[in-house]
Amino acid sequence: MTVLQINKLYFSYGKAEVLKGIDFTINKNMVAGIIGGNGSGKSTLLKNISGYLKPESGNVFIGKKNIKDFAIKDKAKHIAYVPQEMPHDFEFNCYDVVMMGRMPFLKRFQSESKEDKNIVKESMEITNTWRFKDKNINELSGGERQRVYIARALAQKPKILLMDEPVSHLDIKYQIEILSLVNSLSLKGILVITVLHDINLASQFCDEIFIMKEGKIMASGDPEKVLTPDNIKSAFSIEVELLNNPITHSPYVIPTLNRKKQFHVV
Repeated sequence: MTVLQINKLYFSYGKAEVLKGIDFTINKNMVAGIIGGNGSGKSTLLKNISGYLKPESGNVFIGKKNIKDFAIKDKAKHIAYVPQEMPHDFEFNCYDVVMMGRMPFLKRFQSESKEDKNIVKESMEITNTWRFKDKNINELSGGERQRVYIARALAQKPKILLMDEPVSHLDIKYQIEILSLVNSLSLKGILVITVLHDINLASQFCDEIFIMKEGKIMASGDPEKVLTPDNIKSAFSIEVELLNNPITHSPYVIPTLNRKKQFHVV
């Protein structure tokens, strides 16, 4: 069964063409990682899939339904989007932040039901944030806040979860914590699509990887197939060697240092 299908997606910011005929299909729930150099179109692609941006042409299908045919609230019941930067300069406790994820299910002036409260609690327990329920969101660390925002997305009960660089600026402990959580979500029947900057984290945690270059998908498939020295050189303009991670057995990328081009500080 097709979970997500993208057909000939084009998008521009003014005269700058950013997405150039993106085509791919995902047929099962998994963790799909999008990698590529700066400016390759990764974040713009997520925003087009989520409906936050409207493509110039092309289509996004969730199952058999075109995203254009979804009402706004209906769309939020199918796709949840965690952007790269979330504003947190507001005075809400974490419970209320996660309850915002239930808004698509509430009518105007309707109070949250017992079911809504149970879903919020479940989402916070899955993300290990229930203990923060009474804390102001501003009191949390970056990694803790990120888990709260993921809990809010889960409270929407989405079929597809989009995450734009969820571990940027986090230390290694929180990176592993967040991506382990992301892995577990795919096992609960959610398609997770995440933009990642770290190739080795993508290799370790993603079932499939899409490499973007200049607004196009230049390679896609499982990490072993996609993460080749040639593909990485083409996408990132860097020579690498590939090793086998002895623990996960996934490809491990090591940049090749060209000693002739080193800078010497005296």
